[in-house]
Amino acid sequence: MAAERLSMRTIREILRLKWEKHLPNKRIAESCNIARSTVRDYLSRAGQAGLSWPLPAELDDSLLEQMIFTVQSTPVTGKRGMPSPEYIRKELTRKGVTLRLLWLEYKQANPDGYQYSQFCLLYHQWLDKTDVSLRQTHRAGEKLFIDYAGQTIPVTDQVTGKTREAWLFVAILGASCYTFAGASFSQDIPSWIDAHVRAFRFFGGVPEILVPDNLKSGVTKPNYYEPDINPTYQEMARHYGSVVIPARVRKPKDKAKVESAVQIAERSILAALRNHTFFSIMELNTAIAQKLAELNDRKFQKMDATRKTLFETIDKPALKPLPATPYEYARWKKARVNIDYHIDVDGHYYSVPYQLAKQQADVRITQSMVEILFKNKRIAVHVYDPRQGKHTTIPEHMPKSHQKYLEWTPSRLVSWAGQNGPQTKALVACIMENRTHPEQGFRSCLGIMRLAKKYSPERLEAACARALIIKAYSYKSVESILKSKLDTQDLSVPSLQDKPILHENLRGKEYYLTQEVSHA
Repeated sequence: MAAERLSMRTIREILRLKWEKHLPNKRIAESCNIARSTVRDYLSRAGQAGLSWPLPAELDDSLLEQMIFTVQSTPVTGKRGMPSPEYIRKELTRKGVTLRLLWLEYKQANPDGYQYSQFCLLYHQWLDKTDVSLRQTHRAGEKLFIDYAGQTIPVTDQVTGKTREAWLFVAILGASCYTFAGASFSQDIPSWIDAHVRAFRFFGGVPEILVPDNLKSGVTKPNYYEPDINPTYQEMARHYGSVVIPARVRKPKDKAKVESAVQIAERSILAALRNHTFFSIMELNTAIAQKLAELNDRKFQKMDATRKTLFETIDKPALKPLPATPYEYARWKKARVNIDYHIDVDGHYYSVPYQLAKQQADVRITQSMVEILFKNKRIAVHVYDPRQGKHTTIPEHMPKSHQKYLEWTPSRLVSWAGQNGPQTKALVACIMENRTHPEQGFRSCLGIMRLAKKYSPERLEAACARALIIKAYSYKSVESILKSKLDTQDLSVPSLQDKPILHENLRGKEYYLTQEVSHA
């Protein structure tokens, strides 16, 4: 239904307020109780009709009406040399380009052309009649809007027949509306980061600003003024030379671009694939890529251009180049340094400077590296080791008293023990094999070395032999044997300590054999 025409009195008032009082369109709209778009429309019509203020006295209402409503409301390309609105919009996305600059270039080529105010009115009128997703003016390469679609896609396991829902990640460049989409099984931080890395690879560059919704993977604590950005997400942005500015809470205009893109992706991709059955996430993403190419190659309804052509001419030249290496996902954790100056990461222990014992540190973990930070300063870097129960120790992290043990190796200790006798050598070898941490074995073996200074080689050899028999693989056991002079006793003759304890509550194997027979 066509909009009702304004009265000629109101039209004259609009022209007076604009051309005589020089009021902005907003004030004129408020004064006349009409929409700003209506103000622009009638001013545009009057401009195209060649009217000026004051209106000629002989221009009555019927003639004025005829002049205004016989003029096309949409600017005609080439009239008075007026450039096409598509060209103006495309140029405005370039850095430093303004409507005034475009008007100056236009007037230079067309001295008899429209004045600046009329030039702007004609362009804004075209914007009003253009799709809402194209109304916002974004600089080339400036913003990438990011969100997940509300709908999911089922992926079927060929073996079990069970289905798993996949989420559609959508990213759209502000200036060209060039769109990326990809699926993942989760919205967690690893999937979130991986989707960004794939999007940057797809675009072949990086925008200045990332504008996500307040998803927890990207924003740990939403806030109107200062949202808390996930540290991994922030680190990824720094790696690519970009910055994260989340959409403000309860401000739908901040993410209108991506919401429109999500809606289009749901219709053009998800709806188009609704009758397909996918058996892997890779198969699904291949199908999404095909539909995405069709979407980006499709012409806009009210523009003689596609997302891809706009991207090639507007956004792509303005994007920052990709870094030499893609971002490697890292997870963060807080850990307290143990008294042995090691930190536990996935069951493996990594050293830090011993002065930081009992302090809390931040740990950054990737597939290949463990980085430890204290008060935002890196204090240690280790190669990631998946072996649980093992230690990775940098010598410089150890106190001087511990570093002296580094000159000793397992082979050297075993070789030294062999000089005392075969039993001593065998015991030292057992001690080294039964310690989870080599340093623990070193200390036990060095303690046995000191016993050689106090006791004769023969007694030490006999004590080691006894320790091997009773499987007491430690320095304290050998020391106890020597102090108790058990090394001088024959193992074939039981000592008082070796005599069995007799008690009515103790049962031998005969008791259990009898019980088995009775139950049978």
